[in-house]
Amino acid sequence: MASKAGFKESSCRVDMATLSNFRKRLPEVAENIIETCHDGQCYTHIDYEPIPSRESVIEIIERIQEVLFPGYFNRGRLDPANLKYTLGQSISVLFDALSEQITRSIRHECIRYDLPCSECAEQGHQIALSLLESVPTLRESLAKDVRATYEGDPASKSHDEIIFSYPGIFATMVYRIAHALFELGVPLLPRIMTEYAHARTGIDIHPGARIGAEFVIDHGTGVVIGETTEIGDRVRIYQGVTLGALSLPKDAGDRLRGLKRHPTIEDDVIVYSGATILGGDTVIGARSVIGGNVWITRSVPPDTKVLMEDPRLIYK
Repeated sequence: MASKAGFKESSCRVDMATLSNFRKRLPEVAENIIETCHDGQCYTHIDYEPIPSRESVIEIIERIQEVLFPGYFNRGRLDPANLKYTLGQSISVLFDALSEQITRSIRHECIRYDLPCSECAEQGHQIALSLLESVPTLRESLAKDVRATYEGDPASKSHDEIIFSYPGIFATMVYRIAHALFELGVPLLPRIMTEYAHARTGIDIHPGARIGAEFVIDHGTGVVIGETTEIGDRVRIYQGVTLGALSLPKDAGDRLRGLKRHPTIEDDVIVYSGATILGGDTVIGARSVIGGNVWITRSVPPDTKVLMEDPRLIYK
């Protein structure tokens, strides 16, 4: 027994000595890593000015959700007696958080690209106030989205169920907030918001897209809506739908930035699961129905059904 104990003790000493040798190399490794932080070909942000915080953006989304849907997502009880105080407190906290993150986004853009001074702090406060002033309008739009979802989905038992649990409503809510900031000229922050919703729901909506009233995303996983997409009123899309751009050349980033690259979907269109609609010149006419798994790169007249031929199944 003693010999076994001696063997273990000896083995542990060897392990500790080996670990010590490895750790002695860490300062050199750290120096090499730090040195490459100054490599112009790599991406770093080492500056005295902080960039937007992803964690703060997530908290902002959660707090705006509390204000847009009072009583559903609040941390404590909300009743008529404390409504004014609770929402007033939330709006005050939101204003401070929004102002800071908007200011950081604008300042980052100015310094990174050597732009003229834009009074970023004042802009941050003004834009935060403008967004909060738009909350009643955002709430009205989301209420229409919720009602349209309920009216078109026999599986939904209540409006509450949709607000609490439907990923399409969450992704649409984040998009509508982000789009408002996008329209107000805020860089970086809107995309951080929609990419958070993308990670959480599998629904990827660029904040630059234009989406009308009573919009419904059913199920939603795998939906992609590109930056210059335009969607009319009362449009319903299902999982796996792509509203995207045609294949782009290598230099497309600079040459096509800002141009329309994604389709237009007019009022009262239904797009079923797996459909792919591509191109900035592609228009899906009003009241059309796009069947599942179709591939469209040219315009479709109003009141048209586009369907795949029935496949021939082979049983062996």
